[in-house]
Amino acid sequence: MKKTVFLIVALLLLIPAAEGRGLRHCRPEAEGMDGRRLAMADSVIEAAIAGKSIPGAVLAVVRGESIVYLKAYGNRQVVPDTVAMTIGTVFDLASLSKCVGTTIAVMQLAEQGYLRLTDPVSLYIPGFKPWKAPESARTREIRIVDLLSHSAGLPPAIDVKKYLSKYGPASPEALIRHIAEDEPRRFEPTTDYLYSCLNFITLQHIVENITGQRLCDYVQANVFDRLGLEHTCYNPLSEHPEIMPLVAPTEVGRDGVALLGEVHDPTARLVNCGNSGNAGVFSSAEDLAVIAAAIMNGGQVNGRRILSPLSVETMVSVPEGNAPHIGRALGWDNRSTSATLRGDLFSRSRTICHTGYTGTSMVIDLDADCAVILLTHRVHPADKGSVAALRAKVANVVASALIQ
Repeated sequence: MKKTVFLIVALLLLIPAAEGRGLRHCRPEAEGMDGRRLAMADSVIEAAIAGKSIPGAVLAVVRGESIVYLKAYGNRQVVPDTVAMTIGTVFDLASLSKCVGTTIAVMQLAEQGYLRLTDPVSLYIPGFKPWKAPESARTREIRIVDLLSHSAGLPPAIDVKKYLSKYGPASPEALIRHIAEDEPRRFEPTTDYLYSCLNFITLQHIVENITGQRLCDYVQANVFDRLGLEHTCYNPLSEHPEIMPLVAPTEVGRDGVALLGEVHDPTARLVNCGNSGNAGVFSSAEDLAVIAAAIMNGGQVNGRRILSPLSVETMVSVPEGNAPHIGRALGWDNRSTSATLRGDLFSRSRTICHTGYTGTSMVIDLDADCAVILLTHRVHPADKGSVAALRAKVANVVASALIQ
């Protein structure tokens, strides 16, 4: 019954979809930005390619509901052959999936009355153990908001090799039971910060238990299709082969073959079969630009709404009950120690951002109504490239181009 209800909701949401799918493209000056300053990003990215930090990249800059800069650099593939990068290249977003997939799904369910952010996780995953004080019998439930803000105390990840030896591959139900019952709770919720993929795998199962759908199916219908995104999905190799000619490869394995169309993250790929709350979304710069514009515009763009304005405001805010040093919003980073990718010039309080292990990133300054989408695949052909400095430098260049 739950599944039927959510399928009906998804179909109803698709009705008002007559407007254009993407964002309009315009000169930077038409949106109050200096095009000559934006072009300075070219040399920064090209230097990273020359230094072999990345094989290539795509940069998109969004102002309001317009793309004011879109450019491809370097190569999409270097093994076994060299293939030039294009602006339509589809990247494995890695942990950026947490923001554009899982987080939006959770916020939709909250605004539709299916959950409260302050609900204990155990309400949706029976047996999910609380934090327990080591010196007493005092306990504290882990809540949905704690998972979203990485203040729950769960470990960062599982040891995939040990997990597979015990439970085997393709075992998502065993994984959530393992997280619920066996993984330690390292600190009392809301008192500290520890970035954790297990938080978002837990959120995945909350969404699935409420909707009766796989997370990937719910998000596809209620976020990606709703926005008219044509090159954004989970599991392109097995479920969306039509976009495979656009997909950038990631790491080359011991067999000499690069991963292509399968998520790079080992937990998402080997345990959750590509349907995972922590990683698994593939997308292009232009599609992500639509998501960024929707967030900056209170949850809608091109007449298509994915969230209400107050849901967006809640999502981009740091929870009041968290210790001040945590600095994480819901799903997104705001001002934690990991938020260096926003650079030095964007708003300190109203900028949200996130990275993906493969080399992807998004920075959204809500005050300036400006977003920076930088997609790279630093793990191709080997997991050796570094893009931390590159992200911040590009963010500074874009911020400096804001003239009104």
